[in-house]
Amino acid sequence: MRGRTLKISAPRRLVCDLMRFSVGIPRITVQRQMNLAPLLEARMEQPIRLSWTVLFLKGYGLLAQEVPELRRAYLKFPWPRIYEYPMSVASVAHEREFDGERVVLLGTIRGPERREIVDLQAMMETARTQPVLGIKEFRRALKFARLPAPMRWMLMWLGLNIAGRRARHFGTFQLSVYSGLGAESLNPLTPLTTLLNWGPISEDGVVNVRILYDHRVMDGATVARALVRFEEILNGKVASEANSLASQETIGAHSTARTKV
Repeated sequence: MRGRTLKISAPRRLVCDLMRFSVGIPRITVQRQMNLAPLLEARMEQPIRLSWTVLFLKGYGLLAQEVPELRRAYLKFPWPRIYEYPMSVASVAHEREFDGERVVLLGTIRGPERREIVDLQAMMETARTQPVLGIKEFRRALKFARLPAPMRWMLMWLGLNIAGRRARHFGTFQLSVYSGLGAESLNPLTPLTTLLNWGPISEDGVVNVRILYDHRVMDGATVARALVRFEEILNGKVASEANSLASQETIGAHSTARTKV
């Protein structure tokens, strides 16, 4: 039986390269079933529908400020060591269409815990809707993918093992999710220390949330405790900020009404 040979596109080469550096990492998964009813209620009260990705992103950034292990990385150059970053840099996977193909491209967000939810929402919308080549990170990644394979692998290895370059170009943690499609990934791969994802969220706010972590950097008990705290942050600080957005919108509407009168 004869099939056909397909050329590996530039975005697919990027995925292949990332998998090359992800396979050898001793990665473990810890999952917790959470009840996010307070956050769900806060989200439903908004005049605009906030992305779950944005809410989880803000919450994980706040969590990493409290749990320094989530800001650490195992580096091999110039000698094996663990390095701790002062803040988080999120690496977010975006599905886009490019040259007639659905592709995954990664965008970074520096210090998500320091940004307001509305700003994070705007950044996510830009990454999802602007032309692919109009976004600097995507354009740079596609240009990188066209380099010869040995050069890409050498530069990627250095980028993942030099502290400053790792955070700048790859991030400190990755977020990859497609629960909006009614599915969840049980064993996604990443070369970063942790990867956050979750499954479909029920109508009453129940959801399975998991952190996949590099066992060289931390242990499972640390991650299990972090997930407990993560649920508290999502239902506490993140829900409170979301509620404040609704309050600001209400105040703004009342102010406008008074002005018109």
